[in-house]
Amino acid sequence: MSDSGGATASKYLAISGGVGGAKLALGLARVLAPHQLSIVTNTADDFDHLGLRICPDLDTVMYTLADLNNKEQGWGLEGETWNFLAALRNLGDETWFQLGDRDLATHLTRTAMLNQGLTLSEVTRYLCTKLGVNHQVFPMTDSRVATQVLLKAGGKLSFQHYFVRDRCQPEVVGFRFDNIDAATPSPAFQEVLHDPQLAAVIICPSNPFVSVDPVLSIPGIRNMLRDVAAPVIAVSPIVGGQALKGPTAKMMKELNMPQSAVSVARHYADLLDGFVLDHEDAELRPVVEDMGIATIVTSSVMITLKDRIQLAEDALSFSRTLTRGMSESS
Repeated sequence: MSDSGGATASKYLAISGGVGGAKLALGLARVLAPHQLSIVTNTADDFDHLGLRICPDLDTVMYTLADLNNKEQGWGLEGETWNFLAALRNLGDETWFQLGDRDLATHLTRTAMLNQGLTLSEVTRYLCTKLGVNHQVFPMTDSRVATQVLLKAGGKLSFQHYFVRDRCQPEVVGFRFDNIDAATPSPAFQEVLHDPQLAAVIICPSNPFVSVDPVLSIPGIRNMLRDVAAPVIAVSPIVGGQALKGPTAKMMKELNMPQSAVSVARHYADLLDGFVLDHEDAELRPVVEDMGIATIVTSSVMITLKDRIQLAEDALSFSRTLTRGMSESS
């Protein structure tokens, strides 16, 4: 374990999107006790589909920590069957968003509980308990926020239509988070950010624009992150100019940003004390450090469980070398 399991042990907050973030979240969960690690998850990807409330990033993190996820694709459940989807297809209904038979149980339970008046935080806590997830996982907000992808061709698409139905093919010019101005941080999110035992905030290698920016765009969150005594570090989701998962690099190109880990560091620069680069991008370290951000170089491509644990340990060790607001390279 990275820290002692005592009552005064240091605590850590991970900010995560879906598949990429869940990989590091799992590594962190393997080296930190449940009372030491909290994971706040993007919910701007959430949407209603076939009458069900779907929370893709929350589910990916929950399934991953419960060791129930499909290891090959990174999302969904291992051993899933698709009878419901096949029957739906026979009826001529929409099947572009894949809902497995076992996965349906999560969405049905969530939808029913939300309809009964429970908050998303309360529902998520219940689901985690039932799935055997011991670490604290919670949504960024209990308010409904929806990512809209702004298109070069004009108009906009809801995120899941862009990401899943249209497979990220349309060119983008920006993003909008509907209802974000009215959103408030979830109670657990606020509690963790005000916890005097908080030792570090770790931004997982998730998409900066559609996975992390929604979290940071909740009114008050950026100021809270600037005010915490704990250092804030980010792990780059870009290695060698390529995205580890998803359309991050494609989005950068379309937004006229260099497809580089440096662009990620610059995107978060006002919040960061530390940045984690992969060995493949070692030559970028001086560029990032010139921004006043302490930087380490390590192996950040997570293929095996051992990779996830090692990156988690490296990130935690790095965080302990940092003092808030100071640039001390390790």
